[in-house]
Amino acid sequence: MKTLLERLDDLWLSIGDRFAAGRLLQAIVAAILLWLLIALGLGIYWSSEPERFDVIAVTRQQTLADNPPTGAYTVGTLIQLTETLLHKPGGYLSNDIAPPGVWLDNIPSWEFGVLVQVRDMSRALRKTLSRSQSQSTEDPDLTKAEPLLHFDSNKWILPATESEYSKALVYLYNYQKRLIDPQQPDAQFYARADNLRDWLGDVSTRLGSLSQRLSASVGQRRINTDLAGDSAARQSTDTLSEQEIRTPWLQIDNVFYEARGTAWALIHLLEAVEQDFGETLDKKNARASLRQIIRELEATQNTIWSPMILNGTEFGLLANHSLVMASYISRANAALIDLRDLLSQG
Repeated sequence: MKTLLERLDDLWLSIGDRFAAGRLLQAIVAAILLWLLIALGLGIYWSSEPERFDVIAVTRQQTLADNPPTGAYTVGTLIQLTETLLHKPGGYLSNDIAPPGVWLDNIPSWEFGVLVQVRDMSRALRKTLSRSQSQSTEDPDLTKAEPLLHFDSNKWILPATESEYSKALVYLYNYQKRLIDPQQPDAQFYARADNLRDWLGDVSTRLGSLSQRLSASVGQRRINTDLAGDSAARQSTDTLSEQEIRTPWLQIDNVFYEARGTAWALIHLLEAVEQDFGETLDKKNARASLRQIIRELEATQNTIWSPMILNGTEFGLLANHSLVMASYISRANAALIDLRDLLSQG
């Protein structure tokens, strides 16, 4: 039998073990809370959208020239947009698999909007802007850069998306270096009205789709006009004459931020186009039309004061941010269609 003293020693050791276990549990809980607090702070910081940059200043810094040659502003802006995707706060977030990046969805949607415009411009450069005619050869650097920018935007390993986009940047820098070198006339940029009109056609298609998706935030009954205007037109599968179109509730903020990223990228690209296609625009008396498109897109970048994207009804008590964004996008697209008509005139 244990003596009273031995029992007291056992009780004291038991209390000490429990106290030590309690301290360990407290330390673990404190560490978790501290990690969550740091992750929250990083998430808030990473969710901030990049500021606009000066297209002229950035291009002159890249080329080390006060008067860069034709095409330098468009190529320089494309490079800067890609650099921003990779090196903004938090880096490229769309393929993150760890907190806090994996918890964020607004900035990845913004990134995708920018990425689509980067891809479209890289394709336009390869297809038309760098070629004098349809039978001319493609630029070797652009031929390699364009498919790399179309790499899966969500892949995180073997290879990671960032590594492929970084490789594309190397080829874009090579093209830019050759473009500004008068000793290398094989690298060209043709600032013609038809080339600009082709790229603007792609932009119009993107804006039209975004406008429809944004407007569908409240749900709409739409008449099927897929075959309108051609009595002989046919489609592969029959569809209803009237459809209910609605953007899923969980996708509303994603579509909104995709549109915001698209507009942010387009503002810079259009500012670059104004520099490179200045004479063409002046000849068509279309510079004011281009500036009006930029003005409409700038309105999409106004500060969002609400902590979340609201989805109120058209005339309800709560705002509907998607419909406001759709209004700006639609007006920009309408002005863009007018600009394309101006460019097509002799």
